[in-house]
Amino acid sequence: MALSPRESHVRRAQRTRTRLKALSNGRPRLSVFRSSKNIYAQIIDDERGVTLASASSLESEKVTKGADKDAAALVGKLVAERAIEKGVKDVVFDRGGYIYHGRVKALADAAREAGLNF
Repeated sequence: MALSPRESHVRRAQRTRTRLKALSNGRPRLSVFRSSKNIYAQIIDDERGVTLASASSLESEKVTKGADKDAAALVGKLVAERAIEKGVKDVVFDRGGYIYHGRVKALADAAREAGLNF
C-alpha cells in the first residue's frame, strides 16, 4: 500500500530525529518547519522538553514574503542570535524530513554565519 505524501514526510522526519538522538550528546536541536507560506525554527532541549529560542518569518517586519530564501536566512539569523543570548552555541540540525536545499539550506547557512555550531 502506497503512503500519502504527508505520511511519507512524517516517516522521514521521525527517521531524522531518531538518528539525531544518537548524535546529540545532550545538545539542543535546531528544528525547522517549512510551510508553503512561511518558515519557522526552534531550538529545543529534548532532555527537559522546553523550547529555548524560536523565530519565524511571521514576526519580522522586514519580510514581505515569508516563503523565500531571504526570509529563511533572516529566520536563521534571528534564531541563532536568540540562542546565543541564552548561552546556546552548539546544536544539532533537525531538517524535519525536508530536503537540505533551498529555504532549509538558507536558514542553516544563516544560523551558522550568526554563530551557531552544527
